[in-house]
Amino acid sequence: MREGSLEAPIRHPIDWESAEFYDEVKLDAELRRVFDICHGCRRCFNLCDSFPRLFDLVDDSKSGELDSVDSADFNRVVDACTLCDMCFLTKCPYVPPHEFNLDFPHLMLRYRAVEAKKNQISAADRQLTETDRNGKWATLISSAANWATRANNGIMRGLEEKIIGIDRRAELPQYAAQTLEALAAAQPAKRDATAPAQARKAVLYATCFGDYNDTSIGMSALAVLAKNGVETQVVYPACCGMPKLEQGLIGEVAQAAQTVSQALSQYIDEGYDIVAPVPSCALMLKFEWPLILPNDELVTKLSKATFDLSEYIVDISRKEGLAEGMQPIEGGVSFHVSCHSRAQNMGQKGAELLKLIPQTEISVVERCSGHGGAWGYKKDHFEIAMKVGKPAARQLYAAEKKHVVSECPLAGIHIEQEINSLDGDANKPQRVAHPIVLMARAYGLMRD
Repeated sequence: MREGSLEAPIRHPIDWESAEFYDEVKLDAELRRVFDICHGCRRCFNLCDSFPRLFDLVDDSKSGELDSVDSADFNRVVDACTLCDMCFLTKCPYVPPHEFNLDFPHLMLRYRAVEAKKNQISAADRQLTETDRNGKWATLISSAANWATRANNGIMRGLEEKIIGIDRRAELPQYAAQTLEALAAAQPAKRDATAPAQARKAVLYATCFGDYNDTSIGMSALAVLAKNGVETQVVYPACCGMPKLEQGLIGEVAQAAQTVSQALSQYIDEGYDIVAPVPSCALMLKFEWPLILPNDELVTKLSKATFDLSEYIVDISRKEGLAEGMQPIEGGVSFHVSCHSRAQNMGQKGAELLKLIPQTEISVVERCSGHGGAWGYKKDHFEIAMKVGKPAARQLYAAEKKHVVSECPLAGIHIEQEINSLDGDANKPQRVAHPIVLMARAYGLMRD
């Protein structure tokens, strides 16, 4: 038997449609098998709070081994997993093709799927997954929605903490007054049909965050792509389902995958590339959906046609070359590599994008921000999220750059809050939503 594996990790399809997947006896046996391997290895002790919780359960048990840990306590381990995939991709020596066949994040997903099947998701958590419904209403009343969710609104945030469990201290995303789809239609980017990439066509899959929350990412992407000659359309059939995946609602994620893949299929047939501006959404389209629906031809076709936004810009720079005219970004940039960017196994494409901006100092930090999507906003998790993300925040702040940016906009908001909580006399960096925003500024296409 091999001690570990140096081969590239392989992920197996998720068997979520079988009865065995939801068999609690078999699930408990698999949890114990995997947890026992993790207990004996402990390489992941510093990744997130799941592993310290597991090791504490074992170390504090009667026998000091997993056999005397109550299965009811396993939920503490599962609760701390944010499905970041870093243990699978960067630490674990026992992932497939190793014979131990260990996939910790997808085992945590299975546990949550069993809970979801038993209707054990709280009503508040269930409603928070409805990002399209929430976003459509919130953009219609964005001023009121943003007033109610600001961290300095003590009364409203206190009520929100009590009713839906969102920690009153957590900085939350704001909502846009117009969706990206509406804004792009009203302010179309002027395409340079003589630019290097003029033969390309791309659909910008807006994502729920890009459509309802921070439209600067999408508008910057449209401007940069148009500057480089790319014919671009904004399309948003539905959310990618990552918030529902985090709750174990795999069937609903599958429905979203079918809806979106069917809507985008015609564009792929017409020669369009699909570009996702948020790493978590790109990860879903490229990797998670094909594991949930491995026999769906449209899902497979979409996964092969999808690019992460930074990945796409770098691809243009390598194959056609970028349009000239960028100016340096004064003060430099501290760049955070998000976990779901790393999980796409494409390299540091956000950093590569920033390095295309001439004479701009870039400092790169590859550590977890701690936010974990909606997980980090919860009252039960906020302090842990701040603790996990503090090392990354310290490194980004210590770089003493004018701007700080993550490809994951939610991670960026959390990092900004982390940095603002640090002691220090140096000026705090200005948060930017995505590297593409800085590239658009470098071209003179967007203002600060």
